[in-house]
Amino acid sequence: MVNLNALSPEEAEKELLACCASRAFAREVAAGRPYAGQAELGAAAEAAVRALAWPDVEEALAAHPRIGERAAGAGRESEWSRQEQSGVEDHVRAELAEGNRVYEQRFGHVYLICATGLSGEEMLARLKERLDHDEATERAVVRDELAKITKLRLARI
Repeated sequence: MVNLNALSPEEAEKELLACCASRAFAREVAAGRPYAGQAELGAAAEAAVRALAWPDVEEALAAHPRIGERAAGAGRESEWSRQEQSGVEDHVRAELAEGNRVYEQRFGHVYLICATGLSGEEMLARLKERLDHDEATERAVVRDELAKITKLRLARI
């Protein structure tokens, strides 16, 4: 476990980028140190995610693989993504691929969901529900999902 409070600002930002790939997020959370514990860090991270300008959210989204696709690479973030999406069954992958295509065409970014603990069928059902959202509603859902993912990843560092 890394002690974020003991790291230089640059080292802390690097660790935080593994949890949420927005530079604005990493700067904000690193600048808020020291944190008294995981709960305070988690609250600060959630607040930082919710305060991100939409281009900063898009920067974070760009680091996430499509749901149902195996994350490439040997890095920590790729490994976490593979673990988080481990509930995707092979028979659902094709439907998720088509759903991702439709979602990206509609909203202009990757479909993001906190996949931990969800089956592929559950993720697919939520994707289909979210296709009915207007842009403002979907952006709010994306922020919620990004905040959940970020908090889970923070607990890992």
